[in-house]
Amino acid sequence: MMLLKGKHIFIVEDNIENRVVYKMVLTMQGAKITFERWGEGTLVLLKQAQRVDLIILDLMLTAGTSGFDIFDTIRSQPEYNAIPIIAVSASEPIYAMAVAQSKGFSGYIAKPIDDDLFPKQLARIIAGNKVWSIDGK
Repeated sequence: MMLLKGKHIFIVEDNIENRVVYKMVLTMQGAKITFERWGEGTLVLLKQAQRVDLIILDLMLTAGTSGFDIFDTIRSQPEYNAIPIIAVSASEPIYAMAVAQSKGFSGYIAKPIDDDLFPKQLARIIAGNKVWSIDGK
């Protein structure tokens, strides 16, 4: 059973190894993936994607912006307010999760992700639940 069949997931991630893991894990579950590397072209790519079911943001990007900045940019556009946005990050989880919760993220998942659990967590978020995980659960 493919947990993410037909779902379109938009991911802002600058690390090539992480992008490979995302692509492998999520496409095996039926998801369509769009990547944006630095966060600078996020709104342009979101508009081109037409339909997105979930947005994943890395919080620590090397281009000088953060996932929190990108969250604010996306949420400034009313047409994207209903799309769940989660942080998946290796940043200090207690601090980052607290900031993500206060900003209105739909979840936080600490890196490294659990390949088996991750698609289940994303399916729960797409279904309208929140997931706050610093220990792979």
